[in-house]
Amino acid sequence: MYVVMTLLFLFIIICIILIYLITIYNKYQTYIIRINEAEANIDSTLRKRFDLLNKSIGIIKANTDIKEEILEIIVKLRSKKLSNFELDRQLYDAINEFHQIKESHPELKDSEAFIKIDLGLAESESEIVASRKYYNDIITDYNKLVRIFPSNIVAIVCKYKQKLYFDGKDMNDDIINDFKL
Repeated sequence: MYVVMTLLFLFIIICIILIYLITIYNKYQTYIIRINEAEANIDSTLRKRFDLLNKSIGIIKANTDIKEEILEIIVKLRSKKLSNFELDRQLYDAINEFHQIKESHPELKDSEAFIKIDLGLAESESEIVASRKYYNDIITDYNKLVRIFPSNIVAIVCKYKQKLYFDGKDMNDDIINDFKL
């Protein structure tokens, strides 16, 4: 009788531990799905920004007397494969050039197509800010799960590693001046 009770007690403890580990594993899977969703949202917004800037090249040339290459960054990006973070940095530079052209050529404000692109870029800015925040919030929660005991046991077994924030910073390295605008 004592042996049966001990075995039953051990079986119950093993089941509780197993259920807990399965729950933690499923929590990781939920975060991975949310991270992929956030990355897809960022991809979509970056694609929208790229397309708007690409369309603006023809509109700018048609409505101004500019003959030299403009938005060369966009032309070069057509054939490159970049991470979302790198693409975001490049598009930020292209948007700055776009705004400089807009300021130096007031005749562009008469073009309805140019105005639509300008509005689209402004809208995409708020979308990308929201997407970055959502992504970084999920990464924070995921990284906590990877580091905190006992969920880190599942991370070790499943080889889950901490992920970088959208800005490419590694919060665990010794580089303290990696803040970039």
